[in-house]
Amino acid sequence: MKNLNLNLIPFLPDDVAVNCLVRLPRSQHTTLSLVSKSFRSLLSSPLFFTARSLLHSTQHILYLSLRTRASTLQWFTLHNNSHLIPLPPLPSPAIGSAYAVIGHAIYVIGGSINDIPSRHVWILDCRFHRWLSGPSMRVSREFAAAGVVDGKIYVIGGCVPDNWSRSANWAEVFDPVTNRWEGIPSPPEIREKWMHASAIVDGKIYAMADRGGVSLDTRSGAWESVGSELDLGWRGRACVVNGILYCYNYLGKIKGFDVKKGLWKELKGLDKGLPKFLCGATMADVGGKLVVVWECQGNGKGKEMEVWCAEIDVNKNKDGELWGEVCWLNKVLSVPKGSSIVHCSSVAL
Repeated sequence: MKNLNLNLIPFLPDDVAVNCLVRLPRSQHTTLSLVSKSFRSLLSSPLFFTARSLLHSTQHILYLSLRTRASTLQWFTLHNNSHLIPLPPLPSPAIGSAYAVIGHAIYVIGGSINDIPSRHVWILDCRFHRWLSGPSMRVSREFAAAGVVDGKIYVIGGCVPDNWSRSANWAEVFDPVTNRWEGIPSPPEIREKWMHASAIVDGKIYAMADRGGVSLDTRSGAWESVGSELDLGWRGRACVVNGILYCYNYLGKIKGFDVKKGLWKELKGLDKGLPKFLCGATMADVGGKLVVVWECQGNGKGKEMEVWCAEIDVNKNKDGELWGEVCWLNKVLSVPKGSSIVHCSSVAL
């Protein structure tokens, strides 16, 4: 503590003061930073976030990227479950990037810039909302699948396996400890270029391609084709909460897939809590809750759209049925007409 030269709270040792301050909710940090220069110094130090993690005081915060009609990519974070706060723009925005979260960082992986796939990786340090350049992949990708297992990022597809390099590195893994990407062996028959969805369940990566999906067991390295029940029922964006994969169906209802039983079930209890979506919405697991974010037309004939967000408590009852209860639902942003949500992630801070 001494190296920070803090004099935080009168008559309290700094260790005790820090122990108290790190327990305050993140929504209060802006106000806290106004108290003194010492407080601001503490809030902008890695020590503060490390202490929050060690004391199990972290909170899961929603981050969201949105593309406007002018093809501008904007990033936001949800504040106090009420409104989205804009973040610094991504230095080199791309189309069709993959996303992964490790610790306090969001990795934006590949994508195409001016119709040219990229190997580049950008990292958003969510503690200080700074963009950093990360280690590039072995091959360029767009519309790849990505997920995190045991602290490593796995990326699948998004490239045409038309030469040795792309074939050998059709799947890659990034280890933040060594700061390196390595190729993952994959059988030729499962290689597809475009991936439209991915998820992690019980250490397996599920990646949905144009023609059928594949799964990778990261522990054994075994590849399998996804079963027909999951393949036919999973369309569009999805997320996993407590081992159940959730997505929207074409009737506008949320359904959950139990991988162990191989069954889809409707998430009941939401008929009066949420509007119906014809083509789905963006979802994220935020601290064990299912958070749904969607765009809709604003009131009147203006040039703006609205972004809404809802948090759902999901559970399985004794009969194995899936039930949800809307904890809160708010309009969180107004955006230009024609804007669309690209991705949302949860980060523990």
